[in-house]
Amino acid sequence: MSRYKKVFLKPGKEESLKRFHPWIFSGAIASIQGEPEEGEVVEVYTSADYFIALGHFQIGSIAIRVLSFSREEINRDFWKERLQAAYQVRLGVGLAGRPDNNTYRLVHGEGDNLPGLVIDIYSRTAVMQAHSAGMHLYRMEIAEALAEVMEGVIENIYYKSETTLPFKADLFPENGFLKGGSSENVAMENGLLFQVDWLKGQKTGFFVDQCENRALLERYSKGRSVLNMFCYTGGFSFYAMRGGAEVVHSVDSSAKAVDLTNKNIELNFPGDPRHTAYAEDAFKFLDRMGHQYDLIVLDPPAFAKHKDAVRNALQGYRKLNAKAFEKIRPGGILFTFSCSQVITKDHFRTAVFTAAALSGRRVRILHQLTQPADHPVNIYHPEGEYLKGLVLYVE
Repeated sequence: MSRYKKVFLKPGKEESLKRFHPWIFSGAIASIQGEPEEGEVVEVYTSADYFIALGHFQIGSIAIRVLSFSREEINRDFWKERLQAAYQVRLGVGLAGRPDNNTYRLVHGEGDNLPGLVIDIYSRTAVMQAHSAGMHLYRMEIAEALAEVMEGVIENIYYKSETTLPFKADLFPENGFLKGGSSENVAMENGLLFQVDWLKGQKTGFFVDQCENRALLERYSKGRSVLNMFCYTGGFSFYAMRGGAEVVHSVDSSAKAVDLTNKNIELNFPGDPRHTAYAEDAFKFLDRMGHQYDLIVLDPPAFAKHKDAVRNALQGYRKLNAKAFEKIRPGGILFTFSCSQVITKDHFRTAVFTAAALSGRRVRILHQLTQPADHPVNIYHPEGEYLKGLVLYVE
């Protein structure tokens, strides 16, 4: 007899699960045996009473996030096996275990068969974030398994889920250390140092998903005047500096972000006069600036968090890119991104192409970019692909 409550699907609603899609929507459910709590593990059965999956139950549109398509106990051994598999991927692609790089995403939700869980590694600290009630409830068990898998690699585990959990779940999460407590917050990415603000910073404290795209920017920076819009902690800026840029200007509306950018530049290039940072609204800065830049980075925060905001978001991307096309020098290179999950690749390309057409400039695509190998997309869950980018040559 299973200790888990049972959920029964409506006829035909198991088809996506047969294709290993890890989400079950509330509209697919016919009945529930008992009253599972938010985050409780439940067994899922077809209308013909066949077991098909095991997952975390949650009130909302996505009612169940699938943990396994076979019967098994969700215990410390389960978490350990999944975390070990994720770590092996990072070792296999050469992101973990390198002397010049101690920053990477260890767990990327559905991409690592752990829906609702994100873990980023910064030097000796793992920052863990739950996006589902289930992962929040199992946080201590996950932390214990993580400490075992990463023994000798990490010393601290910081839990940062106050802003990411569903607000309707009444979970009252508190950010704080589950293990250790070090205040050492300097990490390294590809030989460059940066400070991580996991206490008050966005996401887990740094945008690790732009690692490969920052390295690409470095290759294009030599001798150029670089503008890094929405700079946050200055990642693209310090890569541009190492790449030999003549001038690097960083812009963010947050004075705190600008302060962190300046600290990160100082960590890597103390006293270097090539860099200046501005705390200013992006659109206002683009309006007042001249035609002095020949490499511009547009990496805005998500303009659309849900489907209702798509239309306004696309207008924002058009407006932003049109301004960059208008101002960038001939022979300039534009790195432009969208990190909104609900904005498709085609949506984004159309917005950028429309902006290019409005500018009348001749534009070539040099690269089409996405998220790096430590943000894998589960082949059965294409929704996991959220980062889109284009590198454009502007005549």
